[in-house]
Amino acid sequence: MRDGFYEWACFAAQQAAEKAVKGLIQSLGGEPWGHSVTGLIDALPEDVKPHHLRDGAMELDQAYIPSRYPNAHPLGFPGTAFTKKMSERLIEHAEQILAYCQEEVSKVLRKRDTRP
Repeated sequence: MRDGFYEWACFAAQQAAEKAVKGLIQSLGGEPWGHSVTGLIDALPEDVKPHHLRDGAMELDQAYIPSRYPNAHPLGFPGTAFTKKMSERLIEHAEQILAYCQEEVSKVLRKRDTRP
């Protein structure tokens, strides 16, 4: 983002959130599937599901394809379709999802450590 590659920043934010939720699913014994952050959040058990982060996940999902492919939107080169403000917002969403997942994975690990 610092260098003006806003499309790349948006894609990297989506990827970071996706990998974080996949890690949480795996820590719970599940097998994550797909690339949608929203879909992965929806696949979490109800007692772990971060409903408050779902809207941000949906925004991140919107960057998954158009941030990389010129033919995904009418403007052509993805660099012309993403702004600094957009990338800041998506990075914030990703940071919130990462923080949530890190905390939940830590809880899972603490539970495992306390088992006899």
